[in-house]
Amino acid sequence: MKPEILVVDDDASHRRMLSTVLAAEGYVVSHAADGIEAVEAVKEKFYDLILMDIQMNRMGGIEALKLIKEVSPGIPIIIMTGYASVNTAVDALKSGAYDYITKPLDIDDLMIHVKNALSHFRLEQENLFLKERLELQFDFSKIIGRSKPMVKMYETLSQVAPSDATVLITGESGTGKELVANAIHHNSPRKDKPFIKVNCAALPETLLESELFGHEKGAFTGADTQKKGRFHHAHTGTIFLDEIAEMPATTQVKILRVLQEQEFEPLGSSKTIKIDIRVIAASNRILEKEIESGNFREDLYYRINVVSVKIPPLRDRKDDIPLLADYFLKKYADKNKKMIKGFAPRTIDLLMRHYWPGNVRELENAVERSVILSREEMISPENLPDAIRKLEQEIPEDGAGFSAGKSLKEVEQQMILRTLEDANGNRTHAADILGISRRTLQLKLKKYNLQ
Repeated sequence: MKPEILVVDDDASHRRMLSTVLAAEGYVVSHAADGIEAVEAVKEKFYDLILMDIQMNRMGGIEALKLIKEVSPGIPIIIMTGYASVNTAVDALKSGAYDYITKPLDIDDLMIHVKNALSHFRLEQENLFLKERLELQFDFSKIIGRSKPMVKMYETLSQVAPSDATVLITGESGTGKELVANAIHHNSPRKDKPFIKVNCAALPETLLESELFGHEKGAFTGADTQKKGRFHHAHTGTIFLDEIAEMPATTQVKILRVLQEQEFEPLGSSKTIKIDIRVIAASNRILEKEIESGNFREDLYYRINVVSVKIPPLRDRKDDIPLLADYFLKKYADKNKKMIKGFAPRTIDLLMRHYWPGNVRELENAVERSVILSREEMISPENLPDAIRKLEQEIPEDGAGFSAGKSLKEVEQQMILRTLEDANGNRTHAADILGISRRTLQLKLKKYNLQ
């Protein structure tokens, strides 16, 4: 079915113009003359998108936006404003607007905004449906996230978990590789069997083989008793080899044999032990590069990389930041017995704009710190770590740092230039900080002749 768009504007000629343009693109268009009519229209039927002016008689766009979100929270709303200011745009976005666009409208720019909003809404609904469907079959409740990259990962997990395949989990430090390994095991046929974890980076090379394979009494100095290794303990279950790239070459050879033959000998023993295990490995390194440098065996890589699960970094799933922040807030507020209701809007803005090199682990630490330092019911920017709080200088609450009387277009240009400067010209990083896609940033640079 053709998407239906509700145009809300008290200027009849402007409504007609938008109707003509949108209808020519194949959209079904309805009208409302002000915010009151818009709210009533949303109560009567569903719309795929709303284009709404911010300044109208009877009821303005911001007030109508809030009321519409109570009726239909998921509907994307693009605010149109000829009264450009930082505050009105920020108020609209904080109130739930998908985006804003300034008058007089650039039709090409408008169409890009409309198509992006409709595409985002469609994907969001598809992702929500898929996530809910998967959760009926698999328990991913401990993994937080509903963004498109996470839903894609859930789909992969739902396929690999019931199998007995060896899995390689990759991702930057702090993305939650152990959490994903847990999810694979606990949704597998081996879920009631042992789940043994080994951090290969945490064990000295001299002890790693003993920990993995066990040893006989007298096998080496200090081996006063016989000891079973973790592969032995994992029999019939799953073993998780975290940071496998840290494993020395001699141990890699023995791991390869375990994967191929499902057997090993403890140190100091000639007795072969047969085992039935599933192996899940993880690394924050790029193993292909480790192979090129001679640090990791190519044959072992192909053995552990039967199925690959890549966890997206937090900067690629920023829609999940409010969900994660709220989860950690509740966790540490309970732990520290503090009555904290939530985050101030500007705090969430800053969390969304930070680059998060430490990923979810860094976010958790930032929220824990904020909970401990907060004396109010809401977490304010002052409670955040310095690396995040400094971003507040880029969008001052009262307009400080921006010349009074400037249009939103001029302020946006200034913000883009300043952010690019802070990102040392890295457009991908700058787009992440601004909370927009790299393509959107490129379009804005072209629009403002800033390239």
